[in-house]
Amino acid sequence: MRLNVWAKTDVGRKRKINQDAILLDYDLKLFIVADGMGGHKGGEVASALASEALREVVRDELKKGELEPEDIFIKGYKVASRRVYDEAQKPGDEDLRGMGTTMVAILIHNRVAHIANVGDSRAYVYRDDLLWRITEDHSLVNEQLRAGIISESELDEVTGKNVITRSVGFEFDVEVDVFHRELIGGEKYLLCSDGLYGMVPDEWIQERIGAGPSESLVADCIVEANEQGGDDNVSCLFLEVEP
Repeated sequence: MRLNVWAKTDVGRKRKINQDAILLDYDLKLFIVADGMGGHKGGEVASALASEALREVVRDELKKGELEPEDIFIKGYKVASRRVYDEAQKPGDEDLRGMGTTMVAILIHNRVAHIANVGDSRAYVYRDDLLWRITEDHSLVNEQLRAGIISESELDEVTGKNVITRSVGFEFDVEVDVFHRELIGGEKYLLCSDGLYGMVPDEWIQERIGAGPSESLVADCIVEANEQGGDDNVSCLFLEVEP
């Protein structure tokens, strides 16, 4: 089953530094979007460090063949979190204190899409002309929604929308959500940072995927996010499973 992948990241209109990171490993069929945070340069260090740590674990464990993909992700995210945390504790660079990153990843293995997530970057699947969100945001606003403290109609009035409740590297250890979907020809997957969905409604993304062409989707999403204000760095990764 052939995969087509496109990805792009952009600093946006309001930020001076791009703290997002995208990793594409076609040999492993591992694709990652991470959105870093913390300090003057901590965010970009955290997102890059975590992505590379996850790739190392996936590569080594697939080669060994002893762990299932879910367990590989659990180990990989723990290693990534500890590596970022340890780097932040080193003396001499206060800019790295408290850094962390979101990280959403997809691993295609044995005709199954394995998706892992920590934080509020997202993974979607597009199928039968509909866009479905796979991941659950680890954010304060999402916890308030689930608890019934606020409603969907009150979201625009909520403060602290960017407060996340789980990240890679802010603490030594981390819990990761892992999802599995059997690959079906014609399905399309979108991984993105909150710089996209925070500015562009899901309905717009759904219509744009349906309208095609696929090869210009990520560029179009970034243009739209910037036209709507470009408040944050924006990263998109689009994976298409050929029919």
